[in-house]
Formats: sequence, C-alpha cells, structure tokens
Amino acid sequence: QVQLVESGGGLVQAGGSLRLSCAASGSISSISVMDWYRRAPGKLRELVATITSGGSTGYVDSVKGRFTISRDNAKNTVYLEIDGLKPEDTAVYYCAASNNNGDTYWGQGTQVTVSS
Repeated sequence: QVQLVESGGGLVQAGGSLRLSCAASGSISSISVMDWYRRAPGKLRELVATITSGGSTGYVDSVKGRFTISRDNAKNTVYLEIDGLKPEDTAVYYCAASNNNGDTYWGQGTQVTVSS
C-alpha cells in the first residue's frame, strides 16, 4: 500500500505560480511512476505530468513550458511547479503512484483556483 497526501493548492491570480507537493509513504520502494492529474469543473480527469523512478518526465502538450514535475527522493515527495497560471488551470489536482504490478494509488487532491 502507498499513501499519498497532496498540498500546496490555493487561490491565485492569473499569471501567478504555485508549487504542489505530493508526499508518499508506505511501500514507496515499489513505485515506478508518479503522475499529476487534474479534474476541472465539468471535465474529465486529465493526466498533466509524469515522472519515472529514473527521473524521466513527460507533460501533456497544453502545459508544456509552464508545468515542471520533479521529485525529492530523500523526502519521498513529488512536486508540480506551475508557472503562468491561467483561469483554465482551475481544477482539483491529484497525484497518483503506480507500481510494476499495475496497482495505482491516489491522493485526496488539492484545489487550485485561478482568478482572472
């Protein structure tokens, strides 16, 4: 089992920045990939960023250049730095951890609201 706790969301003006954190605990040695997803009001959940255990990263096209995913292995934490926030970034942001057995664990989410 893996437990994930997100933090760092809030209300920000357009153009501002936020850093979201996802602290992992439990069977963290089994994690191969960690992702950040978001679900905007009235929309489906969307994968926005991925980081592998080896440090490789990937982003959905709509956030490239503004979102940066990183990890601090010593703190068992994955971050999502969001710059140049736009109103359309308003969503609940979730982190997810997957292992090689196909199991995926989810955090509770953190709300990001961007005012115009």
